[in-house]
Amino acid sequence: MAVSVVASPLCTWLVAACMSVSCDKDRTVRSPMGRWARKKRAVMARGEAVMGGRDLAGGGLISAFCGSRIQGIMSSLEPCPEFFSSRNASPFFGENGLLFRPWKKETNRRQTRFARSAAASGSTMAVAVEPAKPAAEKTRTDTKQRRVVVTGMGVVTPLGDDPDEFYNNLLDGVSGISEIETFDCSNYPTRIAGEIKSFSTDGWVAPKLSKRMDKFMLYVLTAGKKALADAGVTEEVLNELDKARCGVIIGSAMGGMKVFNDAIEALRVSYKKMNPFCVPFATTNMGSAMLAMDLGWMGPNYSISTACATSNFCILNAANHIIRGEADLMLCGGSDAAIIPIGLGGFVACRALSQRNSDPAKASRPWDTDRDGFVMGEGAGVLLLEELEHAKERGAAIYAEFLGGSFTCDAYHMTEPHPDGTGIVLCIEKALSEYGIAREDINYVNAHATSTLAGDVKEYQALIRCFGTNPELRVNSTKSMIGHLLGAAGAVEAVATIQAIRTGLVHPNINLENPDENVDASVLVGSKKEPLDVKVALSNSFGFGGHNSSILFGPYKK
Repeated sequence: MAVSVVASPLCTWLVAACMSVSCDKDRTVRSPMGRWARKKRAVMARGEAVMGGRDLAGGGLISAFCGSRIQGIMSSLEPCPEFFSSRNASPFFGENGLLFRPWKKETNRRQTRFARSAAASGSTMAVAVEPAKPAAEKTRTDTKQRRVVVTGMGVVTPLGDDPDEFYNNLLDGVSGISEIETFDCSNYPTRIAGEIKSFSTDGWVAPKLSKRMDKFMLYVLTAGKKALADAGVTEEVLNELDKARCGVIIGSAMGGMKVFNDAIEALRVSYKKMNPFCVPFATTNMGSAMLAMDLGWMGPNYSISTACATSNFCILNAANHIIRGEADLMLCGGSDAAIIPIGLGGFVACRALSQRNSDPAKASRPWDTDRDGFVMGEGAGVLLLEELEHAKERGAAIYAEFLGGSFTCDAYHMTEPHPDGTGIVLCIEKALSEYGIAREDINYVNAHATSTLAGDVKEYQALIRCFGTNPELRVNSTKSMIGHLLGAAGAVEAVATIQAIRTGLVHPNINLENPDENVDASVLVGSKKEPLDVKVALSNSFGFGGHNSSILFGPYKK
């Protein structure tokens, strides 16, 4: 019976080297690579001459990678036909670049036929090679027991820059939506937004950077550092952390729109007038990167941009880094500051915004019959996620536990949800099944509901399909009071969700005066705050492009 030997490409090269003597005659007569071998030997001879006759095996990338004997092997190496039976042969890179050229397709086919004919004839190739030294085993952290908890929160919102202040205003039904004051928008059909009227970076961002950075970056730095302060991460604690195991994932849907817009205006005069930081300060990743630089955190660091689902994507990815044992602490969330002429004008052009300018506080009205579009907002939300044992070891206060989440894509339309809500239902069901959460345990949903005609109803119907049999289910929308914070929405709403778990109170849906005929108002929170012992809370965020995301939080239980 024929015996076949399958080896990796690197092992095959070593096998070919060991067999070079026995294959010498055949190689001289038949090998199509003879000319290559002669050139190779000439190149190496010239290299030795240049090096003054020194043994190249004593240093350089090749010797460091493969050991001191590699030069001798390389200088006489030319694979005999058996090598070509390896269908996965790949080029090998050394100190001078590509040492072995990729084989031509016709050569592969010819040698493949050679190998097949040899196997059919029953011939066997027995090879004795010196066993390679075993690679050092990598230690893997047991991720099955790694739980993720929330130990810090930071916000910058139209209703306050402190998590408690922010949530108390939500509980009281205060609206943060008002007329835009930052610029003259008198010629726009929409002149209202969830605009932050007073914001200071004092004590959080260096004054020099504060003058140059886009507001979305300032929001990231401020909310991120506030989350650390909220978690009791003092300067002393910060210095004791293993910074290689601390990361930042904070995204943005729109990025530095103001910086980029200013650069375009400056370019109309001359490129010399442009802000030299306009490119890096406009990119969505730079807020996350600058925060990591400020803290010296060297763990996972990037941003995700999935439109209005951005924050949830960042939070779930950050949690997964901790679960997989790649990090112990992660700052995560989202930030956006798009209330500028081009941002407002863009959404006006989409015909997505409410035009209830005469009564701004009444403009954002999810699930209400009189809703006429969403209201833009701005701000940032940041969570500090931490591995449970790490949090307990440093004596951190635990606000809630992260229980899981999921992503899906509608793959249907740029701005409209799937008419059957298929992607939303799939997203929710995946989040529950992958993390072993029972449907009946979900009794609170902080919905994405933005106050658009189609979106509100489709999400509500999806929630009823998933949880309609639960009589305890309560649903609300934070956007009724702060508007839609775009990429920051999910993180700010995650803070509201965690605050509901902490306080046992869920905030009202303001402006829900005439519920849409397609919704059951008894499932929705009314015009006043309500007490609720939250078992498991679900927070949804959906974005242009059909991005769906759901994340789950619950009370921390020992």
